[in-house]
Formats: sequence, structure tokens, C-alpha cells
Amino acid sequence: MPLTPPAEREPLHTRAIEINGYRRTDGLYDIEAHLTDTKSTGSANFDRGYIEAGEPIHGMWMRLTVDEKMHILGCEAVSDFTPYDICPAAAPNFARLVGLQIKAGFLREANHRVGGTIGCTHLRELLQQMATTAFQTINPARVRREMQQEGALPRPGSDQVDERITEKMGGAPRMLNTCLAYAADGPLVKRRWPEHFTGADGVQSAAE
Repeated sequence: MPLTPPAEREPLHTRAIEINGYRRTDGLYDIEAHLTDTKSTGSANFDRGYIEAGEPIHGMWMRLTVDEKMHILGCEAVSDFTPYDICPAAAPNFARLVGLQIKAGFLREANHRVGGTIGCTHLRELLQQMATTAFQTINPARVRREMQQEGALPRPGSDQVDERITEKMGGAPRMLNTCLAYAADGPLVKRRWPEHFTGADGVQSAAE
């Protein structure tokens, strides 16, 4: 269902972010992001002279290469479009992320390495979504491979794949009450982790 019809308005700014997850032939994974900021009107710029309407003000790429345990083995960043000539010099500093693991506290640790004047605000903003994309890329791939090896094809209408994925992410201790779906008194927790269910006995899941 789309949003309700908006009030009459004019477009001013567009930020576009695309993040893709890839499995490499060497068994590692690439998480690759592209960010652009554009405006509907042109503007004068000290370093670039004039930025035309629709021309990127920011145009940036980042690639994280990670293993199945979410260790960062490589990080490459490039700033193709920036408002200031000095900005692209921050991109190489993101190689300092190598050695970190994407897990709880990752963004805090990343900020220690590429925060403030060492890094770039817009490249840093990509890290949270790239971390989420890494989980969405790697955990399902691992589960599918394991199930294929076991000959355990998921049954239509079941939670088998999702259940295995959430167990790899820490199971009930990690997932409980992190969002509406995983509320301790909700139907999903009642079905998957009945020992942690805190709702009324009469709660029924949508599938029941």
C-alpha cells in the first residue's frame, strides 16, 4: 500500500543509495554501495564552478570484502563527485576498517577509525546499511548451502529458512523485542520460541 497522496509540492533534493551483496568465486563476499545526492536546481560552487540540476553533488562508492564470519578483509572507497576538492582525500582512509568484524558495536569501532576529520560523513553513513546488507547477504547464503548439503528442502509456507537465519544471528536472546515482529507477546515469538512468549494464551498467529 503506497503512502497517502501528498500535498502539492516541488522536488528539491534526491538522495539515492543502492547496496548490493555478492558472493565471490573465492568464497568471500563483496558488499558494494553507491550513494548520490542531486538537486532539482543548479547552484554555484567555489571548487566546481557550477553544479547543474541533476548533476551529483555527492557521488560515492564503497566496497567491503568480508568472510562468512563478517570479518572485513578489504575496504575500498571512492568519491567521484564532491562539493569540495579536498573531499576525495578521505576515501582511502576507509581502508582502516580492515580487521573489524561486523557485529554489535561495529559502528562505534568504525567511528574510532574513520570518524571526524579522518573520514567522510556520507561514506560513514553508508556503513550501517552496508552492515545490514552483509547480514542479509551472507546468512541466507549459508543457510541455503547447509540445507542443500543436508537435503533439507524448505517446505512452502514454513519458517525453516528464516528460523535458521535468526538462530545464526543469536536466536531469541538477540532478536526478542528488537521490532514489532519479534515482540515477546506477539504471534511470531509464540510460534518460534514459545518458552519466551509473554502474551495472552489466546493470541493466534496470522498463519494459524
